[in-house]
Amino acid sequence: MPAAMSNPDDPGRPEWADRARRVAHSVRRGVLAHTLRNDGGYLSQACSSAEVLATLYTRVMRLGPSEGPAEPRHFPGAPGPGNPAAFTGAAYNGPRAPDLDRFVFSPVHYALVLYSVLIEVGRLGRDALDHFNRDGSTLELIGAEHSPGHEVTAGSLGQALSQACGIALARRLRREPGRVWVFMSDGELQEGQTWEAVSMASHYRLDSLGVLVDANGQQCDGAMRGVMTVEPIADRLRAFGAEAREVDGHDVAAIAGAAEAPHPDRPLVVVCRTDPCRGIDLLRERGGRKLHYVRFTSLEERERYEAALAAWSEDPCRS
Repeated sequence: MPAAMSNPDDPGRPEWADRARRVAHSVRRGVLAHTLRNDGGYLSQACSSAEVLATLYTRVMRLGPSEGPAEPRHFPGAPGPGNPAAFTGAAYNGPRAPDLDRFVFSPVHYALVLYSVLIEVGRLGRDALDHFNRDGSTLELIGAEHSPGHEVTAGSLGQALSQACGIALARRLRREPGRVWVFMSDGELQEGQTWEAVSMASHYRLDSLGVLVDANGQQCDGAMRGVMTVEPIADRLRAFGAEAREVDGHDVAAIAGAAEAPHPDRPLVVVCRTDPCRGIDLLRERGGRKLHYVRFTSLEERERYEAALAAWSEDPCRS
């Protein structure tokens, strides 16, 4: 892990933290602009997860330089023994090396947010979103194993953690020191397979496994508390044998501190409490059942979001 550099404008704040905040800020702005251009998008997911993913990519994960092309490749067909052209999107997270980390992205409907983070940290070309959701493109609306930044297809939500546990166990058997990081949504904690995976990781003492959960209190059918609560999340995780830590999911220093603190003999889960309307207060007017996928209901509403985008500040670190 590189040493934190100091910021000459604020000696108490490291430069990486300012970079992470700028990445998160740009991701929200970019996803809002994309939502306006395409008359819809997974906007609230960008609001809630931007700092979590920015912190992973700018600080927490130990990755090599991207090996993926700036302009994303076309879909090569389903993987299998008869398709040697098949590939995964893991190349955007750098080379696969024993001492480097691996990243498993679980809530694949957040794909637009991940692509935007990859763009902002220089792992994907600035114009890559021109290919988003087009026929034959790997920049799919719902990410798959061939999409940039994705190593596996998470399928129905809740499957990626099981795959990450298998990767972490295999890395231990190969004596690889690199870690395995997973990004999840709190809605996936409603899936039984998630809890089976936590039990497995605890049983095998997979302390090379780190999980960050975007706990924004929302899922596709509305507020979590009104559909099926998973609270108290941290206490339940501890009961299953994990090391669970709760943080403000918009505080990049708190996220990094929780992710980097030792947790010997236990898998780590950082529960990042987030706001699905962070940075775009207009979303609060929609209510819980209308946050999962944003479509504009009128020209007047669209114009209000366009005005919000036009007024967006350029640099959050100077505010």
